[in-house]
Amino acid sequence: MTTRKIAIYGKGGIGKSTTTSNLSAALAQRGCKVMQIGCDPKADSTKNLVGGDRIPTVLDQLRAKGNKLTLEDVVFPGWNGVLCVEAGGPTPGVGCAGRGIITAFQKLQELHAFDIYQPDVVLYDVLGDVVCGGFAMPIRDGYAREVYIVSSGEMMSLYAASNIATAIRNFGSRGYAKLKGVILNSKNIPDEEAIVRKALEEIGTDLTCIIPRSTAIQEAEAEGKTVFQAGTRPEMMQVYSDLADRILAAGEGEYT
Repeated sequence: MTTRKIAIYGKGGIGKSTTTSNLSAALAQRGCKVMQIGCDPKADSTKNLVGGDRIPTVLDQLRAKGNKLTLEDVVFPGWNGVLCVEAGGPTPGVGCAGRGIITAFQKLQELHAFDIYQPDVVLYDVLGDVVCGGFAMPIRDGYAREVYIVSSGEMMSLYAASNIATAIRNFGSRGYAKLKGVILNSKNIPDEEAIVRKALEEIGTDLTCIIPRSTAIQEAEAEGKTVFQAGTRPEMMQVYSDLADRILAAGEGEYT
């Protein structure tokens, strides 16, 4: 099976990491071998897959171990076998977060991470407030083939989504990643779905899934879990399972 390579972009604080980790859990339940790579200096993308803890980042381990770094130092098994990686960021006040992501990606490639683990799906969880330097690397350098944007109906979230879509179009002419759709992570603002659908007409993409606002997500995160681990709200588990199915179906034929 060819590895599916999917980047999940979104404005900071929009719920992109929550969406990505629950999507990873849903794909794992579908029998996929999943690797989730956090591409945010906060390094908290995978915490709900590993019991609420933060795993050591590639950059931190690289600073500590240098050439002695191994895959076991940076790839950690999470819930249901999801492989968890955090790129990390530079020392505060020194260096560029985007450059840090580039360094982390290069190290994973040097260590042959994808050849050794052979995941069915790789999910890159990428901060999308600005799409420059390292934050564009998943779409710029061919790491990801498909991109989904997490947004709400809030103006700044949709503005970020538009910028991300523009960046994808600019790189798309070179045969890189394609924008596959927007995932609406609801904030319960008035007429939110209508606002998003109108914006997507201008952005030029489709609405992939609507994730309703639910206390089940916050309750699970308070326990350091995805909704699948918490297991108390089957309706939210179904939402993410439906998202996984739609993403799997949307990629059929993309890798032939």
